[in-house]
Amino acid sequence: MENEDQAWLDYRARFADVYDESNYASPLQSAVMHASHRLTEKRFQKHHHFAKVLEIGAGTGEHLGFVRHGFNQYILSDLDAKTLDVAKRKLDAGFGNKLLYEVQSGEHLSYADNSFDRLIASHVLEHIYQPHLVLKEWQRVVKNGGVLSILIPTDPGVAWRLGRQLGPRKNAIAQGIAYDYVMAREHVNSCNNLIALLRHYFPDRTEAWWPFPIPSIDLNLFFVFHAVINKPAH
Repeated sequence: MENEDQAWLDYRARFADVYDESNYASPLQSAVMHASHRLTEKRFQKHHHFAKVLEIGAGTGEHLGFVRHGFNQYILSDLDAKTLDVAKRKLDAGFGNKLLYEVQSGEHLSYADNSFDRLIASHVLEHIYQPHLVLKEWQRVVKNGGVLSILIPTDPGVAWRLGRQLGPRKNAIAQGIAYDYVMAREHVNSCNNLIALLRHYFPDRTEAWWPFPIPSIDLNLFFVFHAVINKPAH
C-alpha cells in the first residue's frame, strides 16, 4: 500500500509539472480550455465589481486573464506552492498590489466566515472526494449576496471523453505519464452528480454550457454554475 501511494504521488507530481503543456500545448487545445474560462466570466462585465475575490485551485493563474470585472483584492489559492510561484511571475506586473498568493486546501479554508464577495473554482470540484462538504465550506466564506462560480468538465460525457482521447491524453502518455490511471484518481466526481449537488444546495442560480446551449453532458465539454449566496438572518 505504501509503494502504491508513493507511486501515485510521483505520478501526480509529474502530471502537475506538465499540466499546462498537456492542456494548452496545441492551438486547438488552448482554444478549448480558454473557452471554458471565458464561459465562466461571460456573465460579468467591466461595470461589475467584487471587492474581494478568492480563487480556489488557481494553479498557474490561467483563469485570471479572463476576469473582466473590477476587484480590490484577488487571492489565488492552491495546495501547490510551485504553481503559485509560476502564477506570481506571470501575473504580478499587470495587477500591482491587488493580488495575493496563498497555499490553501480548498477543502478546509483558513478564512473567516463571510470574507469574500466572489469565490471562483475552475476545474476543481471534480477532483474533491467529498464535494457536498466542500460546497458548504465555500459557501461559508462567501458573504451574503456574494457569488459562487464553479466550472466543471462534462466528464464522463461523450464529447469530453473524445476530446480527452484526442488531446491531453496523447500528450501525457508521450511523456511517460499513465494518464488513464491519473485521471481515474483525479476526476473522482461525475458531472451529473456534481450538477445534482449544486442544484440542490443553491436554488438561486444561473447555468451555462459550452459549446452548445443545450443542457447535455454528452454534447458539451463544460458546465458553468453561478450561485448567489443567501444566508438566513441570525
